[in-house]
Amino acid sequence: MKTPDHILERFPKLSDAEMKARLEHPGKPARVIIDTDAANEIDDQFAIAWALLSPERLHLEGVTAVPFSFQHHRDAIIESVNHLREGRSADDDKVGSLRGWAERVIAAGRKAEDIKFVAPDEGAELSYEEILRVYEECRISPDGKVFRGSPGYLTSLEEPIASPSADFIIERARANPGELLYICAMGAVTNIASAFLMAPDIIRNVVVIWTSAYPSHSPHCNAPSLNLVQDTLASSLIFDCGVPHIYLPGYFVGAQLKMSLPEMERFVHGKSAIASYLHHLYTHNPLHEMFAITDPEERSWVLWDLIDIAWLFDPEWVPTMLVRSPVLDDDLYWQHPEGRHLMREAYDVNRDAIMMDLYRKLEAAPD
Repeated sequence: MKTPDHILERFPKLSDAEMKARLEHPGKPARVIIDTDAANEIDDQFAIAWALLSPERLHLEGVTAVPFSFQHHRDAIIESVNHLREGRSADDDKVGSLRGWAERVIAAGRKAEDIKFVAPDEGAELSYEEILRVYEECRISPDGKVFRGSPGYLTSLEEPIASPSADFIIERARANPGELLYICAMGAVTNIASAFLMAPDIIRNVVVIWTSAYPSHSPHCNAPSLNLVQDTLASSLIFDCGVPHIYLPGYFVGAQLKMSLPEMERFVHGKSAIASYLHHLYTHNPLHEMFAITDPEERSWVLWDLIDIAWLFDPEWVPTMLVRSPVLDDDLYWQHPEGRHLMREAYDVNRDAIMMDLYRKLEAAPD
């Protein structure tokens, strides 16, 4: 799936020295755009709120809405449920990674065919509306700061998808060439890839901070990563085009950022307007219904997207190392050919420091 050479030839090439300089922590409040599928679940809202409530630590220039959809699971979950209901082996390849989900659907007496999956364009609009809601609950005006994104995913690298979000990314990247723009990607990277395809020159002025998938040294297939798998063309472009990239793996790394219901009750519930809204989201998580989760009080929940903001706030909270950018192959495994450019990759998080800082910001927020 490596991006074709004729596409990559359009992008400027950064030397190792230039790349190393851009991959260092900014060491001061950075210019930031958050690119987010905010209505997908609940972690984006926590991350957006943390950023909005921390103007002394970053300059949030805007928030762009990303499409999302779990429709790619529809046929597989129907097949898995039917397979188990027919009494076949739960270890069969026909069930695979969806086994737990399928078993919960059956235990709840539901039909997989009745699971509601939003389409990508609906997901993009819901995300736009959810971003506005987070601004409102933080008591901060969203005027001129929130933008609708792509209604779907890339189908060709020759056809970037124009949107207010892609236009905003290009405009802000060119607004101050002497100061890097950090794009915190918290979903599919369609908006970002479209902006790069429309204006390849801007990769000299931006750093992409993206959380998704497995570490680049992992032998696992990256298909379980929603952020990566929804738009594989865009995902490959981020690893291939030579943009400075802070890669924050979700699995094994961001997955440590779990929050429990007792913590929500102790540190979040009722502390402020946005805290109360986030508590509501935690106890009314939209993925509980879709994934047939009937015991949420017994579960913690991963707030994956906090990792983007955490690295900007304090690089010691998200330890990283310089590695060579991998290639995503057609089967969504990492490959490591010679001659690849540098990227920075996280290998751990300081979960407790991150969560306690978030709790303090929520408590200090307006009622």
